[in-house]
This record gives sequence, structure tokens and C-alpha cells, in this order.
Amino acid sequence: MHSPKQLLISRTKNAGDLPLPSRGSSMAAGLDLYANVNETIYIKTGERVLVPTGIRIALPFGFEAQIRPRSGLALKHGITVLNSPGTIDADYRGEVSVILINHGHDTFMVNRGDRIAQMVVNKIEMFDLVEVSELPDSKRGASGFGSSGI
Repeated sequence: MHSPKQLLISRTKNAGDLPLPSRGSSMAAGLDLYANVNETIYIKTGERVLVPTGIRIALPFGFEAQIRPRSGLALKHGITVLNSPGTIDADYRGEVSVILINHGHDTFMVNRGDRIAQMVVNKIEMFDLVEVSELPDSKRGASGFGSSGI
């Protein structure tokens, strides 16, 4: 097993020319992911596409990687990650891919090497499920959506 401070990463055979995920600044939480496409992908308004990134990762046990939208793409073009955040489990070894959707007004182009999303690695706690007939009371109880005010 590798150190919890290491993220093992490898490139797919066709991604040797693409950068590895990188931070936009020294304190950025997310690592930018790059499009591993051979031809331009056109995403029409309302369409969704699966975009490969050319990387595979091996996370340590107890960690996950979340795939999140890039704020600039969301604001300027209406492009977001459909299942945001997407989760990469510690035992997944396939190519990391991103489901993009176009909520904008114009067709959006994805070219090879474009920054399409960001990946944030988080520590998670593993636990056992215990089925019970009743849950313990809490101050909030079963009050749901909007119960705490605006």
C-alpha cells in the first residue's frame, strides 16, 4: 500500500502529450483535468458527453476523488459536470472520464488538452451500516427542505 500523501497516476497510451493534472495556483484545492480527445467534440445546448482525461489513478484506502466543474466554464459557457460531484473510488483503476453537459445557449467545443473539470481528493470515513427499528431523536427531527428558514 502506498502513502496517504501520494496519488499514484498513470497516463493512458494515447495521452503522453497531455499535461498531468495540475493546480491553477499553489493553494488551489482542485487539480485541473485535461480533455483526451483526438477530434473536437461539439456539445450542443442540452447535450451531455463523456470526455476522457487520459489518466488513471490509484487512491489510498480511505480516500476518494471528486470530479467537479470548473467555475469559469460554468459561468461563461454554462458547461458543468452532470453528476457533480462525480466520485472516483479508491479501487477504480480505469481511465478517469468526465460527464459534461451544456446548459449554455451556444454549442461548446472541447479540444484536445482543454481544461474540462477539476479533481479534488478527500479523506472519507468507512463505517458499518446497522439497521435499527427506530432512530434516536434529534432537535431537528424529520423537518426537511426549508425548515431552517431562508
